[in-house]
This record gives sequence, C-alpha cells and structure tokens, in this order.
Amino acid sequence: MAFAQRASKYSEPIPIDSRAADNLRFIRDTMERAASFTAVPGWGGVAIGVTAVLTGMVALRMPTPQQFVAWLIEGVLALSIGCLAVGRKSRRLALSLSSRPAQRALLSFVPPLLAGAVLTAVLYRADMLTVLPGLWLLLYGAAVVTGGAFSVRIVPVMGICFMLLGGTALLAPVISGNVFLLLGFGVMHIVFGTLIARRHGG
Repeated sequence: MAFAQRASKYSEPIPIDSRAADNLRFIRDTMERAASFTAVPGWGGVAIGVTAVLTGMVALRMPTPQQFVAWLIEGVLALSIGCLAVGRKSRRLALSLSSRPAQRALLSFVPPLLAGAVLTAVLYRADMLTVLPGLWLLLYGAAVVTGGAFSVRIVPVMGICFMLLGGTALLAPVISGNVFLLLGFGVMHIVFGTLIARRHGG
C-alpha cells in the first residue's frame, strides 16, 4: 500500500499553468536584458547636424560671448529635434520607450549632460567661456558612449569621436572653439546620422 501511494505521488503530472506566468516573465526579462535600444534617430541626427552647421556659420560673425549664446540656443533646438526623432522612430519600429534597454540608455545618457549643464553655469560665472567648446564636445561624447553601450555599435563609436574632438579642442587655440563646435555637432552628426539611418532603419 505504501509503495502504491509513493508511486501515485510521483506519477502525478505537474500543472503546466502553475509556473507558466513566471516562465514567461523570466523569458521576457532575459530578452530585454539582451536586447539593445535601436530607436537611435539617424535622420534626426542629420537634422541636428544641419542646424548646428547653420549655427556655426552664423556664429563666425559674432563676438565670443554671443557665439556661446547662439550655441546654447542650438543646444535647446537639438534636444527638441532629438526627442521628437526618437519618439517618431520608436513608434515606427513599434519599440517601447519604457522598455529596459530604452530606460538604461536614457539613464546612462543623461548624467554627463547634466554635469555639462552645471559646469557651463559655473564656467560662465567665472568668465571662462573659452573652455566651453571642448567641454561640451567631451561630455556630449561621454553621454553618447555611455548611452550607446545599450545601443547599436556605431553609437559608442560616434561618442568616442566626439570625445577625441573635445579633447583636441581643449588643447587648441581658444579662437578655434566655434570651428570645433561646427565640426562636432554639425559635420559629425551629419556623417554618423547618415550611417545610422542607412544601416539601422532611419
């Protein structure tokens, strides 16, 4: 009798739906951790580059303090274009901006930009505007590298190029700051934006 009870105990099937929800949740979380954030806007980057080139050309005719005001306005415009482009591409690709890859990319991208904003205010009060072009390029590159760690490979490569250009700008004559900003936020955005658009769906 005891043997029969033990045999029947081990022969009872395990209900499939008892752990189905947990298994599906585990699979979903694993796929999200392994996935990358692909809604990086290539054509949005090109648009940012075009506005930056125009800003740089206009700023060439301005005195140094006004140049930085022009670039601050360009920064706000670029941020707006970038947000709109990311939202549009994510909707077109049916990618949720609340997914873990998107959240990790955003959380990694924002801190260097916040550091740049704080340092900009500090350096402006200290009347050290000539340091800003290299600082902006360097920290923007750092933001792209850290955020790009959760994206396609070309994104952190772009960030490294920005960092190298920013480091060069910090060592170059101060009069060339506007040119470096034009090359970085303008030309490099156009080049890498075009590559991203062609290789990763716009």
